[in-house]
Parts: sequence; C-alpha cells; structure tokens
Amino acid sequence: MSTSSSAAKPELVLASASPYRRALLERLGLPFRQRSADIDETPRRGESPADLVMRLARSKAQAVASTATDAIVIGSDQVAVRGDDILGKPGNADEAMAQLARSAGRHVEFLTGVCILAPGRADEPEEHIDITRVVFRPLEAGEIRRYVEVERPLDCAGSFRAEGLGIALFERIDSQDPTGLIGLPLIWVAQALRRLGVEVI
Repeated sequence: MSTSSSAAKPELVLASASPYRRALLERLGLPFRQRSADIDETPRRGESPADLVMRLARSKAQAVASTATDAIVIGSDQVAVRGDDILGKPGNADEAMAQLARSAGRHVEFLTGVCILAPGRADEPEEHIDITRVVFRPLEAGEIRRYVEVERPLDCAGSFRAEGLGIALFERIDSQDPTGLIGLPLIWVAQALRRLGVEVI
C-alpha cells in the first residue's frame, strides 16, 4: 500500500486477542489486523459495571493506539452482571457449572463497552455501551453439566456462548444488537466507522 493510500485510508486495528471479536469484525468485510492489549483488568473499589467496562475498552484502545498512531483502533470489553455480582470468565469446568447454576431462572445483563480512536482525534473518542439482558430458563444439573462438557465455555463471561449451544439455555434475549452479546456491537461500530470516514458499504 502506498503512503498516500495509507494517509487516505488509515489502517484498522482491533485491540483484542479475542477470536469472537475478530470473527464479528470480519463480517464488515474491512481489512484489519488484530493486536492484543496487555492491561490490568482488575475492577477498582466502588467502580460500577458500566464505568469498569468503559474504562477497560478505552484502556485497550489507548494501549494499542500508542504504538499504532496512524491507525483507527477499536477497543472493546464486556462484563456480565447478575444482581450485584460481576461475573468473570470461569476458567474451569466446576466454576462454569456453578455460575450457570446460580444464573438458572434469573436474568443476567451483559455490558459491552467500545472505544474507537482515530488518528489526530485522541481527545474525541467514539464511545458506546451496549446492554443486553439474557433471561435464563430453569436449568437442571444434568443439563448444565452436559452443556459445559460439550461447549467448554471456560473463556466466556457468564459461562456460555450465545452463538453456539448456549442459546438453548435461555428463555429470551432482550437486545438492540445481537452481536453485542457476543462481544462487539456491530451496528454501532459500523455507524462510528462511517462517522470517521470509513466506507463500510
């Protein structure tokens, strides 16, 4: 790519190592590269889920943008909230089953924060929080065990994959953008990229 072409069309970078976010962004048909952002994701004392997810999305975008100064950088993060509890990634099968057992018959909110930084606009980020409410149906212990054994959702907040067999765990999903639940709300992302001059279609 020539220098003039690069100036006219900034490179697009996804500040995430997530294969789910990569697959989602690929749906827009835009060339991009993926870079992991190594940041501390520990919640701060008294920090609300919305503040947490937006801070993490912003921090990821800023970390990658600091070394990709000519690129449009997309940072995203997600938290799952059940009542007053923030649900992390289970990490192992026992914790995944325990998370799902506690969610059975209840609703869980998924907050997906996105921050997009463009060259020369570091002080004017495009930011958004997508909220999806998932209502779990009552679940039997055997169903939970079989689901975790089949899908192994150990790297997913809330212990399920809505794009896979996890959809069978729910009574309903209330959402303005179904891709937000998977990890990157493409309706908003496409709108934000167009505002930044990217030809999405």
